[in-house]
Amino acid sequence: MFDWKIFIVLAFLFVGNSLEEGESGARLLVSKQILNKYIVENMDVVVKYTLYNIGSSPATNVILHDKSFTDDRFIVAGGKLNVKIHRIPPGTNMSHTVVLRPIKLGFYNFTAAEVEYSTGIEGELPRISLSSEPGEGYVVSFRDYDKKFSPHLLDWAAFAIMTLPSLAIPFFLWWSSKNKYDYEPLSKKSLRQQRDAQKKKDDDKN
Repeated sequence: MFDWKIFIVLAFLFVGNSLEEGESGARLLVSKQILNKYIVENMDVVVKYTLYNIGSSPATNVILHDKSFTDDRFIVAGGKLNVKIHRIPPGTNMSHTVVLRPIKLGFYNFTAAEVEYSTGIEGELPRISLSSEPGEGYVVSFRDYDKKFSPHLLDWAAFAIMTLPSLAIPFFLWWSSKNKYDYEPLSKKSLRQQRDAQKKKDDDKN
């Protein structure tokens, strides 16, 4: 959903402009990513926020808000959509992850999160930054997802049970016939050999 190349280019442009203008203090760039390839009804969706401090001083009292996930569309399964980070040193980044479960099908526009922080410049009001926007995604039903990606083990097991009689009965008949015709000549040959041996023994006695 989100193109990292665009984000990196914008980051470099932002840093270049800041250096040219001689700005000081903390400055945060924020990315918001949907890590799932498919967004499925009632299945976990992982959202990752990454905050980059490209400024010259620590960002303090950082507060991350994300009000884009409404209660009628998503349930929070893990993590928090509102979190406070005490300090992000310059030239570093920090990540935060939230696990959600969509409860309604259809298209959904994943908009930006909001970050408020102190720049470290005396007398300056807290600064507000917006994250990148993952964009529009589609929540598919679990039934459709399961039909496409499930290994269908139960279906294959049922198919095997249904086809077993049609395979086992012909095999049993073939095996019975094979045993009958394979071992019957051997039995006659063995009987003939026994008779010849007995006849030879009788001749020797006479």
